[in-house]
Amino acid sequence: MAKVKVGVVGYGCIGQRLADGAALQEDMELVGVVDAAPTLAVRALKERGMPYKLFCAIPEKTAGIEAAGIPVSGTMDDLLAEIDVVLDATPGGIGAKNKEAYVRHGKKAIFQAGEKNEIADVFFHGYANYEKGIGQRFLKLTSCNTTGFVRAVDCLDRVAGVEKVSVTIIRRVADPGDTHRGLVDLLMVDPIPSHQALDLMLIMPHVKATGILVHTPVTHGHIITLVITPKREMSREEVLKAFKAHPRIRVVRIADGFNSNTSLFQYGRFLLKPRGDLYEIAIFEEAVGFNEKDIVFALNIPQESVTIPETIDGVRACMEMQTDRLEAVALTNKYLGLG
Repeated sequence: MAKVKVGVVGYGCIGQRLADGAALQEDMELVGVVDAAPTLAVRALKERGMPYKLFCAIPEKTAGIEAAGIPVSGTMDDLLAEIDVVLDATPGGIGAKNKEAYVRHGKKAIFQAGEKNEIADVFFHGYANYEKGIGQRFLKLTSCNTTGFVRAVDCLDRVAGVEKVSVTIIRRVADPGDTHRGLVDLLMVDPIPSHQALDLMLIMPHVKATGILVHTPVTHGHIITLVITPKREMSREEVLKAFKAHPRIRVVRIADGFNSNTSLFQYGRFLLKPRGDLYEIAIFEEAVGFNEKDIVFALNIPQESVTIPETIDGVRACMEMQTDRLEAVALTNKYLGLG
């Protein structure tokens, strides 16, 4: 069976990671990546020996990239002519403009959370609604927060059923390189409900959800607390067993030193993960508890890398590489080294 040919458009925070993740999939071929300027990420790509071909999004900007000593293999149209599916990781709003080119070339595409929901046929999650993405032309991922905590909600839903969820997100204000954000010495609260809670219901419409979001002046990871009402009572041991069995969830112990967002980021670096990336969410074991029937717990979201596995799942679904959900996510996990 021929490998599915993948292209990544937008070689920034998420795009770099999507390229690496797609390149690891033994049943996919990463044909190349697209950007429009000699950014730090593109300059680093050149210094790494150009492991991926670079194509220029805007033809008239090709000379500027080449002037920086970075080889360009063609335009975005050239890349689109060679591939089966696009992973669009451009800033919000750019993907909607790019979609016109994808339609013109007859290509399928998967968009990240920064685009408006109407850009896609399906709001997609590999574990929670894989079947809805099978054969569809345009998929859209949820945000890093929603992608991460849907794993935990779906995990418990498949064991005991979930009636409703309340979400509190203590959100890093920016990615490490976003110096323009500038929030210092404050915690900024958004109105209820947060879009992440509403997005959860688009993925899992049978679950009632609401949530609060608090922006914090940190850059490495979000901390989220969830209150989940299951359809039947679960013991703490049953909850932890379910979480520990999930390939994209790490159950960590505060007593072992996992006591903060930065401890998880540091651990990724200690494991020699590229950029310190972890694909898994981390649930703090000592923070798993109960309020009568309701399950209460806290987790960490590695915001720069958590959506990579679900995006790869999206390729499998839209290209109909696998029609069985568990077979598909198992292959993604295998090639990414999860579980």
